[in-house]
Amino acid sequence: MKLLRRRDTAQSGRPGKRDIPADLWTKCESCGQLLYNKALEESLKVCPKCDFHFPLPAAERLALTLDEGSFQEWETDLVSLDPLQFRGPTDYAEKLVEEQRACRMNDACLTGLGRLEGREVVIGVTDSRFMMGSMGSVVGERLTRAIERATEMRRPLIIISGSGGGARMQEGMLSLMQMAKTCNALMRFDEQGGVFISVLTHPTMAGVLASFATLGDVLVAEPKALIGFTGPRVIEQTIRQRLPEGFQRSEFLLEHGLIDLIVHRREMKTHLNKLLTLLCP
Repeated sequence: MKLLRRRDTAQSGRPGKRDIPADLWTKCESCGQLLYNKALEESLKVCPKCDFHFPLPAAERLALTLDEGSFQEWETDLVSLDPLQFRGPTDYAEKLVEEQRACRMNDACLTGLGRLEGREVVIGVTDSRFMMGSMGSVVGERLTRAIERATEMRRPLIIISGSGGGARMQEGMLSLMQMAKTCNALMRFDEQGGVFISVLTHPTMAGVLASFATLGDVLVAEPKALIGFTGPRVIEQTIRQRLPEGFQRSEFLLEHGLIDLIVHRREMKTHLNKLLTLLCP
């Protein structure tokens, strides 16, 4: 009997199936569609199938929001220390160095002064790539100083939140106190007649949501952003009940009155300008 076997493609000279580099494709976490990264970049990192808005790095967010070349960063010398000498699978000091190298940021927040359609604004942006955008002492201090400068300069304030990490456990109470510190600064800002627009992006969770992110005069969210204090899976496990469809997504929160507007990323700058024109004539 003649035995047959499949010839190896390399020996036969015919091209075989090639490995596809992992960095060419991204899977949409909402609809599961495989998206070509170059096309995803061209669509401002919005899924063309389901309109899910992927998180954006802080620098890209600033570029989409402000007039070109107008951003002046503040507090560039502030970096996190390791006050608790926190030890774990990766020590906190080592983790900070790793995140700084990977994200090319000193910490999970950028603040500064810029122009939006010619109008000067104070702006802060958190970045979920850096330890999930968690609020440590540096993030809280940068935002507090930005709020205080906005108060002194009498400029409108915009904070764009994308933080899935809440308070940073590696800094313990020093991290938790940033919630009260930022809220206190915003209270003084409000007393002086300041205008604060808070933009909630995917994800905005935990201590960030429970503090400065929900204190805006207007709360604007991107479509399908996950916004809440505790994740839906943890809530379901705790209360042993099935949550409503779309729970903690922007659309659900708009329907129930927690936020004021849902705005597509490509239209965000235009809507922010309209809001500032109405609130800061």
